[in-house]
Amino acid sequence: MTQLLEYVGQTRYAARNRAILLLTHLAGLRVGEVAALRWGDVLNADGKVRSEFRLTAAMTKGGRARTVYVSQKLMQALLTYAAGVAYKAPNAALFPSQKQRRAGFTANSLAQTLKRLYAAAGIDQASSHSGRRSFLTNLADKGVGIHVLAQLAGHRRISTTAQYLYASPKLLARAVNLA
Repeated sequence: MTQLLEYVGQTRYAARNRAILLLTHLAGLRVGEVAALRWGDVLNADGKVRSEFRLTAAMTKGGRARTVYVSQKLMQALLTYAAGVAYKAPNAALFPSQKQRRAGFTANSLAQTLKRLYAAAGIDQASSHSGRRSFLTNLADKGVGIHVLAQLAGHRRISTTAQYLYASPKLLARAVNLA
């Protein structure tokens, strides 16, 4: 993650790219969910970033609304990004594209943007879903239960969430030492 954020900090749209990546890595959002976000979803009327926001059923892959909880690190990234954007109407795209400023990125164009960022940062075989996988695996490594992970991910079944989790050698060694 450090390597990626260092590279992103040097890009033309550094604050935007950082906010997009952190929405996947620190909140577990899918690229389509990030693309669907509007300013009114993440900002209060007074312009402050919400500590939590709601994804509507129409915004999610599974067609189930869910609450997204915003960490302090993600909140700071969103505040930094917002400070550099002039047009923040509640219904305007959170991440407008260059071609259609008000319409914003499509899920596909945002996925391509993330793929390019990962590749340029020297991270091979990463995709737009890498942040989501990393989010869930990192929380599991810290002892967060799979039922909580499933809720954060918006999964109906914990078996779906389990597919995201990777048992790292560090986690396996720590588990053995618990015995």
